[in-house]
Amino acid sequence: MNLYTREDIRNIAIIAHVDHGKTTLVDAMLKQSHIFRANEKVEDRVMDSNDLEKERGITILSKNTSVVHKGVKINIIDTPGHADFGGEVERVLKMVDSVVLVVDSYEGPMPQTKFVLKKALELNLKPIVVINKIDRPDERAAEVLDEVFDLFVELGASDEQLDFPVAYCSAKKGIAKAELNEESDNMDPLFDVIINNVKAPQGYIDKPLQMLISNIDSNEYVGRIAIGRIERGTIRKNQQIALIRKDGKIDNVKISNLYVFNGLKREEAEEASFGDIVAVSGISDINIGETLADKDEPEALPFIQIDEPTLSMYFLVNDSPFAGKEGEYVTSRHLRDRLLKEVETNVSLRVEETETADTFKVSGRGELHLSILIETMRREGYEFQVSKPTVIYKEVDGKLHEPIENLTIDVPEEFMGVVMEKLGPRKAEMVNMTSAVNGYTRLEFKIPARGLIGFRGEFMTDTKGNGIMNHVFSDHEPFKGEIPDRSRGSLVVFETGTSITYGLYNAQERGILFIEPGTEVYQGMIAGECSRGEDIEVNVCKKKHLSNTRSSGSDDALKLTPVNPMSLENCLEFITSDELVEVTPKSIRMRKKILNPELRKRASRKK
Repeated sequence: MNLYTREDIRNIAIIAHVDHGKTTLVDAMLKQSHIFRANEKVEDRVMDSNDLEKERGITILSKNTSVVHKGVKINIIDTPGHADFGGEVERVLKMVDSVVLVVDSYEGPMPQTKFVLKKALELNLKPIVVINKIDRPDERAAEVLDEVFDLFVELGASDEQLDFPVAYCSAKKGIAKAELNEESDNMDPLFDVIINNVKAPQGYIDKPLQMLISNIDSNEYVGRIAIGRIERGTIRKNQQIALIRKDGKIDNVKISNLYVFNGLKREEAEEASFGDIVAVSGISDINIGETLADKDEPEALPFIQIDEPTLSMYFLVNDSPFAGKEGEYVTSRHLRDRLLKEVETNVSLRVEETETADTFKVSGRGELHLSILIETMRREGYEFQVSKPTVIYKEVDGKLHEPIENLTIDVPEEFMGVVMEKLGPRKAEMVNMTSAVNGYTRLEFKIPARGLIGFRGEFMTDTKGNGIMNHVFSDHEPFKGEIPDRSRGSLVVFETGTSITYGLYNAQERGILFIEPGTEVYQGMIAGECSRGEDIEVNVCKKKHLSNTRSSGSDDALKLTPVNPMSLENCLEFITSDELVEVTPKSIRMRKKILNPELRKRASRKK
């Protein structure tokens, strides 16, 4: 049995913090490898293909592509930069031999940089560092490189990993350099660094087949498509092979189609061998983490341990007075099937059934992870309700432990005091403070995950939109004590109807409104935030009674304060434990769990 080296292939993943430019970098590599026709119109951030990714400017799902440079095929996997999608990153790293770590030339390493790099170093991958955005007027590439080196040391990198190659890029301009002071007008230096430093796949072509499934896609014509890397042997179209399940059970299956990645397209292939990243179709119930193997000598591959969820919330069938009016899929069966389908591909998500048939407990990696799922389902036509996110506690040696996050905040100095004041009651503990550049100070904290629920909105208000906050899961630590709930109550709608300017004008004296005139409302719905600590009922449908005598000026237009529309994330942060968010394809509403005011008072008295 001879050990072969595939010099014609390199497999890499691109990892980075959110917004450090990795998707733009992949764009530049694709454009310069001539996979598009000369006259083809190519969108920016072509790899961010779904609507939510385009709108938010973040990568949510990992994606495969490939480029060819000097006869070598480079398979590239673009991964999410947000820690809430860490499950995506963890599993795709099993498919590659190296990672390209992209770091912004001004911001330097950020929390998620640390998170994704730690995962790569643990798998003994040797990273290539790309200092991106060198065209920024405030770039500080040399300092950032030192910070990256310090981060490698802090994460316990080996001597070999510390000796990392570096490239300097401006993904936007499509240029790369091996040295900062060089002249360049293309990406060739980056391609050369990759080809010269990434290990070519080594393996056995004449041993029995082994391929680990790291990703699942689906297509309405061929059904489920499994993506993975061939670890050894050869795979062929129409081949009979063994599918080894996670529990060790073995099924005999047949591959109907085999695809390789060429640019952004999947191309059918007759066969592929070790080192290739391929997609196969024809196996209807294949899942992530399972192994395709030789049917005569089936041998499973180990699957990476995915980090556990830290937050959970309840998804309920919509039972508001407006239920079923705006959604296409409204029953508990629809909700259950959709959530179970999500678990097949979203490996860090958990779904549990509860004692009631119309309620499901869904656990994920963070608020963003769960809100992206809610937003995706809403756009697909689902209508349902969700509860306030709560953290998942663990018991260690008989003591209660809770998830702790590393929080990094960049703020102008004038807002430092108010931010630190707000974080105190949330049990945040400052671990570092550095004077960042351009008048911004960087504050680093350890904070319980529950202390972050509802903090982002407050933070943006307190810093007048100038603050930047990022957080990433650190560890479980002993329970830090009680954290006060929201200090203000809700303005609760008194009766069902349509909101009117006159009614809203009277209600706005009691607090901040979330709804505008002409909004359909129902009893128990939340119309705003109260200025006091308790809930107050308001009649937003109240009309003005006309009388015979009119005082001058009474008919002047009533002035309403402009309303800030509440996004899904704002609503999830705002609600308390006795409230729900109603989600439909057309609307997002907040409501009390108990709509009837009498029953609500009775329930709170019992508490």
